[in-house]
Amino acid sequence: MENFKVVWLENGEPKRSTVAYDRPSAEDRVARLEQEAGVTDVKVIKVKPGE
Repeated sequence: MENFKVVWLENGEPKRSTVAYDRPSAEDRVARLEQEAGVTDVKVIKVKPGE
């Protein structure tokens, strides 16, 4: 299984998800984050298990 995290900037401060997602769940999280005020540069990144 592939694992993904979501990274973004919130009011210029880098943020990273604390949980690992599967691809569809990560994409859903991206869509929700992009609707929040002050959130920019939202990306899905592939991570190794346990990372």
